[in-house]
Amino acid sequence: MKTRSKSRESKASDNSSALAIISGNSNKQPKKPRPRKRPTAADDPKKPKKPPTAFFYYMEDFRKIYQAEHPEVKSMREIGKACGDKWKIMNFEEKVQYYDIATEKRAGYEKALAAYNKRKESGELTEESDDEYK
Repeated sequence: MKTRSKSRESKASDNSSALAIISGNSNKQPKKPRPRKRPTAADDPKKPKKPPTAFFYYMEDFRKIYQAEHPEVKSMREIGKACGDKWKIMNFEEKVQYYDIATEKRAGYEKALAAYNKRKESGELTEESDDEYK
């Protein structure tokens, strides 16, 4: 008989812990508040956007060629996977033209960003002037 009563007691304690969880009376600590998201470039629409990497310039060219050779493939996932596989096996001499394009675009971005920061520091880009465009 003792074994039955012990098993009944353990079942009762299991049920009480389940009820405590359901009713919200568990001993767990409350969840911490989530940290705030960091502001992004989208917060300021006048800030210049970063240019794509060399791989994305290669992908533009590759996509056109691949779609011409394989018109039945419509999935961007398959095209992107094929592009990535090809990019990995390319040697540096083949990639240089895309790195050159990316470097030129990056230099233009850095100039535009410097001009943006200069205008922002001088006060030309204030919140009051931003409200005019909304």
